[in-house]
Amino acid sequence: MSEKPWDGRFAEATDRSVEAFTSSIEIDHRLYSYDIEGSIAHCRMLAKTSILSEQEASLLIQGLEKIKIEIEQGRFEFDESLEDIHMNIEAGLVRQVGKTAHKLHTARSRNDQVALDVRMYLRDRTSMIIQKLIDFRKIIVHTAKTHIDVILPGYTHLQRAQPVLLAHHLMAYYEMFSRDVDRLSDCFKRINVLPLGSAALAGTTYPIDRNYTAMLLGFPKVSDNSMDSVSDRDFIIEFLSSASICMVHFSRMSEEFILWSSSEFGFIELPDSFATGSSIMPQKKNPDVSELVRGKTGRVFGDLMAVLTMMKSLPLTYNRDMQEDKTSLFDTVDILISCIDIYRKMLPKIKIDKEAMLRAASRGYLNATDLADYLANRGMAFREAHGCAGKAVSSAIGQKKELHELSIAELKSFSSLISEDVYTFLATEQVINRRKSYGGTACENVAAAIKAAENRLREETEGRAD
Repeated sequence: MSEKPWDGRFAEATDRSVEAFTSSIEIDHRLYSYDIEGSIAHCRMLAKTSILSEQEASLLIQGLEKIKIEIEQGRFEFDESLEDIHMNIEAGLVRQVGKTAHKLHTARSRNDQVALDVRMYLRDRTSMIIQKLIDFRKIIVHTAKTHIDVILPGYTHLQRAQPVLLAHHLMAYYEMFSRDVDRLSDCFKRINVLPLGSAALAGTTYPIDRNYTAMLLGFPKVSDNSMDSVSDRDFIIEFLSSASICMVHFSRMSEEFILWSSSEFGFIELPDSFATGSSIMPQKKNPDVSELVRGKTGRVFGDLMAVLTMMKSLPLTYNRDMQEDKTSLFDTVDILISCIDIYRKMLPKIKIDKEAMLRAASRGYLNATDLADYLANRGMAFREAHGCAGKAVSSAIGQKKELHELSIAELKSFSSLISEDVYTFLATEQVINRRKSYGGTACENVAAAIKAAENRLREETEGRAD
């Protein structure tokens, strides 16, 4: 049983079952590089402020760097009785440099130490996720540009509504994922704050230089209140919320791909390399990737609710409940990254059935609103025109015809304002290209939206390179 930093206060050793129950090393070991980087920066600051000597700092830094190599090479032995990554590294440092290792913890607590580690971890992962979303949006835009002439039904209530360009449909997802990038970029600002130097909750009596530590670790801002610093998990909740919304978008896209790849729709064919079969039905080709993305969305929602519930009644400042934040955070980060990656690979390989989409867009009276517009353009009030078009649809349904398959005499029976040019007006391509209002599905609009998206993505890529 290992010695504890708090052994001086206790008359009894920690029970082994308590050690196992309170240990988080199985979860938080992935923070090792951030813990070491933060400790090195803390050590340099202690030397700068003469709290440690330069010789002591040099010895500690060398020891920490050796421990990092040991962990990366799989030679470092983690001890569950030492609870977490911080105490395991400290124990390893004692083995490396002796009692001088105990000086490293001067002017800090595990409370501000873990807050730092998680912020550094999430800062890196958020930046990675933003870049992956930028790359995925490039794929969406490229796919939309490639299929700019493909027409399919737009739906409301999962009923065919009006014809749209497939590119317009895809660009709707570009907009969703763009908002995700904006949300995560804004969230990044609140992640990127240095909590180290807050100590346990009240600050420290040592003459530390928090701004110097912030500079070493690349933080543009230092936290303002020591009590808030060690108890704040808003940045995790905000990230989980942003991730949940992003997963909603992946889930909605997944649902559409599942539907579109079914025999009932037949709009797309998923690549064999991103589908699975049945153990009993030889003909099956299942959209398991999209289904799993849809299913994993629920897990991310659960992670958000877990942290919200954990934090909702905690008094200031640090409480051990907060150890559980990392399980949810790491789970969501891993899921979101895996979903982005799998869709980046799958989307370019999906086969589009242009003819099937056009057939569906040409049936089901998707031009009924345009018949009403036709009459309204000739002076009839829209509500009256709507009723007139509805009667025409009812008649066509009875005859098992489409509106444009009715004779001119039949159409004129609903209004004398109708003439031969109505057939051109009702043509699917015309229905689409008349919708020139900003944000509409007209081809020229969609082409302009794609161009604007390409420009934004170029700016985002160049901005991140800077």
